[in-house]
Amino acid sequence: MEDDPDHEALALRALLKTNIDADIEVARSGPEALDRLFRPPQPPREPVPRVMLLDLKLPQMSGFDVLRRLRSDERTRMVPVVVLTSSDEDADIAQSYGYGANSFIQKPVDYDRFVETIREAGRYWLSLNRVPGGR
Repeated sequence: MEDDPDHEALALRALLKTNIDADIEVARSGPEALDRLFRPPQPPREPVPRVMLLDLKLPQMSGFDVLRRLRSDERTRMVPVVVLTSSDEDADIAQSYGYGANSFIQKPVDYDRFVETIREAGRYWLSLNRVPGGR
Protein backbone atom coordinates (compact mmCIF):
# COMPACT_ATOMS: atom_id res chain seq x y z
CA MET A 1 0.00 0.00 0.00
CA GLU A 2 1.38 3.32 -1.03
CA ASP A 3 -0.20 6.76 -1.01
CA ASP A 4 2.65 8.65 -2.76
CA PRO A 5 2.16 8.36 -6.55
CA ASP A 6 5.88 8.91 -7.26
CA HIS A 7 6.95 6.15 -4.86
CA GLU A 8 4.23 3.91 -6.28
CA ALA A 9 5.44 4.40 -9.85
CA LEU A 10 9.08 3.80 -8.90
CA ALA A 11 8.23 0.68 -6.90
CA LEU A 12 6.10 -0.77 -9.70
CA ARG A 13 8.80 -0.10 -12.28
CA ALA A 14 11.45 -1.72 -10.07
CA LEU A 15 9.29 -4.78 -9.34
CA LEU A 16 8.44 -5.27 -13.00
CA LYS A 17 12.15 -5.21 -13.89
CA THR A 18 12.76 -8.21 -11.62
CA ASN A 19 10.83 -10.40 -14.10
CA ILE A 20 9.12 -12.19 -11.24
CA ASP A 21 5.79 -13.80 -12.07
CA ALA A 22 3.45 -11.89 -9.79
CA ASP A 23 0.27 -9.88 -10.08
CA ILE A 24 0.75 -6.52 -8.41
CA GLU A 25 -2.13 -4.59 -6.92
CA VAL A 26 -1.87 -1.15 -5.39
CA ALA A 27 -4.12 0.23 -2.67
CA ARG A 28 -3.78 3.92 -1.86
CA SER A 29 -5.42 3.88 1.57
CA GLY A 30 -5.88 1.51 4.48
CA PRO A 31 -9.63 1.06 3.93
CA GLU A 32 -9.07 0.33 0.22
CA ALA A 33 -6.50 -2.36 1.04
CA LEU A 34 -8.71 -4.00 3.63
CA ASP A 35 -11.66 -3.96 1.26
CA ARG A 36 -9.60 -5.71 -1.42
CA LEU A 37 -8.30 -8.29 1.03
CA PHE A 38 -11.55 -9.14 2.75
CA ARG A 39 -14.15 -8.94 -0.03
CA PRO A 40 -15.09 -12.33 -1.47
CA PRO A 41 -12.41 -13.52 -3.93
CA GLN A 42 -13.20 -13.01 -7.60
CA PRO A 43 -11.53 -15.57 -9.87
CA PRO A 44 -8.80 -15.51 -11.08
CA ARG A 45 -7.72 -13.32 -8.11
CA GLU A 46 -5.92 -15.23 -5.37
CA PRO A 47 -7.56 -14.96 -1.96
CA VAL A 48 -4.52 -13.44 -0.26
CA PRO A 49 -1.31 -11.83 -1.52
CA ARG A 50 2.06 -13.57 -1.45
CA VAL A 51 3.53 -10.48 0.22
CA MET A 52 2.34 -7.02 1.14
CA LEU A 53 4.43 -3.85 1.09
CA LEU A 54 2.90 -1.52 3.66
CA ASP A 55 3.56 2.17 4.19
CA LEU A 56 2.89 3.42 7.71
CA LYS A 57 1.64 6.84 6.63
CA LEU A 58 -1.60 6.21 4.78
CA PRO A 59 -4.71 8.34 4.38
CA GLN A 60 -7.78 7.49 6.47
CA MET A 61 -6.09 4.69 8.45
CA SER A 62 -2.50 4.20 9.56
CA GLY A 63 -0.36 1.32 8.41
CA PHE A 64 -0.30 0.14 12.03
CA ASP A 65 -4.09 -0.16 12.00
CA VAL A 66 -3.97 -2.11 8.74
CA LEU A 67 -1.28 -4.41 10.14
CA ARG A 68 -3.29 -5.08 13.32
CA ARG A 69 -6.35 -5.94 11.22
CA LEU A 70 -4.33 -8.28 8.99
CA ARG A 71 -2.89 -10.13 11.96
CA SER A 72 -6.25 -10.42 13.71
CA ASP A 73 -7.88 -12.33 10.84
CA GLU A 74 -7.10 -15.97 10.16
CA ARG A 75 -7.24 -15.43 6.36
CA THR A 76 -4.37 -12.90 6.39
CA ARG A 77 -2.47 -13.78 9.55
CA MET A 78 0.30 -15.56 7.63
CA VAL A 79 0.70 -13.05 4.77
CA PRO A 80 4.25 -11.68 4.88
CA VAL A 81 4.10 -7.93 5.52
CA VAL A 82 7.07 -5.71 4.70
CA VAL A 83 6.80 -2.24 6.18
CA LEU A 84 8.30 0.11 3.60
CA THR A 85 8.30 3.62 4.97
CA SER A 86 10.26 6.84 5.19
CA SER A 87 10.37 6.57 9.00
CA ASP A 88 13.55 5.61 10.78
CA GLU A 89 12.09 6.00 14.27
CA ASP A 90 12.93 3.19 16.68
CA ALA A 91 9.37 3.37 18.03
CA ASP A 92 7.92 2.76 14.55
CA ILE A 93 10.28 -0.18 13.99
CA ALA A 94 9.40 -1.73 17.36
CA GLN A 95 5.68 -1.15 16.89
CA SER A 96 5.76 -2.64 13.38
CA TYR A 97 7.38 -5.84 14.60
CA GLY A 98 5.15 -5.83 17.68
CA TYR A 99 2.07 -5.86 15.46
CA GLY A 100 3.47 -8.71 13.37
CA ALA A 101 5.47 -7.19 10.50
CA ASN A 102 7.95 -9.59 8.92
CA SER A 103 10.38 -6.91 7.81
CA PHE A 104 10.96 -3.16 8.16
CA ILE A 105 12.67 -1.25 5.37
CA GLN A 106 13.30 2.47 5.37
CA LYS A 107 12.69 3.97 1.92
CA PRO A 108 15.97 5.34 0.60
CA VAL A 109 15.81 8.97 -0.53
CA ASP A 110 18.22 8.38 -3.42
CA TYR A 111 16.43 7.21 -6.61
CA ASP A 112 18.91 4.46 -7.55
CA ARG A 113 19.03 3.10 -3.99
CA PHE A 114 15.21 3.15 -3.80
CA VAL A 115 14.92 1.14 -7.03
CA GLU A 116 17.56 -1.35 -5.91
CA THR A 117 15.93 -1.75 -2.50
CA ILE A 118 12.57 -2.53 -4.10
CA ARG A 119 14.17 -4.99 -6.53
CA GLU A 120 16.00 -6.82 -3.76
CA ALA A 121 12.91 -6.95 -1.55
CA GLY A 122 10.82 -8.19 -4.49
CA ARG A 123 13.32 -10.89 -5.39
CA TYR A 124 13.53 -12.13 -1.83
CA TRP A 125 9.83 -12.07 -0.91
CA LEU A 126 8.51 -13.27 -4.29
CA SER A 127 11.23 -15.71 -5.36
CA LEU A 128 13.15 -17.01 -2.36
CA ASN A 129 10.69 -16.78 0.52
CA ARG A 130 8.27 -19.67 1.02
CA VAL A 131 4.85 -19.43 2.61
CA PRO A 132 2.31 -22.04 3.71
CA GLY A 133 0.50 -23.43 0.70
CA GLY A 134 3.66 -23.40 -1.44
CA ARG A 135 3.06 -20.19 -3.34
